[in-house]
Amino acid sequence: MYQKVLDLFRENNPEADTELHYSNPFQLLVAVILSAQCTDVRVNKITPDLFKAFPDPGSLAMATEEEVFSRIKSCSYPNSKTRHLIGMARMLTERFNGTVPDDIAQLQQLPGVGRKTANVIASVVYKKPAMAVDTHVFRVAGRIGLTRNATNPLQAEQQLIRYIPEKDIPRAHHWLILHGRYVCKARKPDCENCFLKSLCKHYQQLENKEI
Repeated sequence: MYQKVLDLFRENNPEADTELHYSNPFQLLVAVILSAQCTDVRVNKITPDLFKAFPDPGSLAMATEEEVFSRIKSCSYPNSKTRHLIGMARMLTERFNGTVPDDIAQLQQLPGVGRKTANVIASVVYKKPAMAVDTHVFRVAGRIGLTRNATNPLQAEQQLIRYIPEKDIPRAHHWLILHGRYVCKARKPDCENCFLKSLCKHYQQLENKEI
């Protein structure tokens, strides 16, 4: 089943990628931190001014909270994200010579960076077989049947990386996110127009209820 699902994703969305706008690993890290509980559309409106003011870890590390907050206040949780961004930049500068690490454990040492964010950076920037599980990935994988009885993101991640070929994991992360964002929505999934419905466990259950 996994291979059939991956083949359909590849056929229908071969160039799936992050919708966050960035020019380098540092900018993506900032954008992903901002994206927690916030839409990519909103983040992409915030980051141009932020990146213009603070183009690198060194400049962001020297920023005051007021300077950062004023530029990100329209996103969710701006107070905590302000502290995380400045703390992250300081640690990058002091401990990692201003370079975003490619190691998931090292990434998680940075303020504001949990496992999901670390996996995004490792996958998108460094093309590592890391599966970031957000609410979209968790929901879609469970509905389709790619995961079974997963009760938290880590369990879902472990199941997905077990069965998805390593070379496909970075792209599969985006396939699942984008499918959840535009087709397999939380409240009203568009099952009738879904190219996966013939394989989807959730859709099959709906059909059985109607019979």
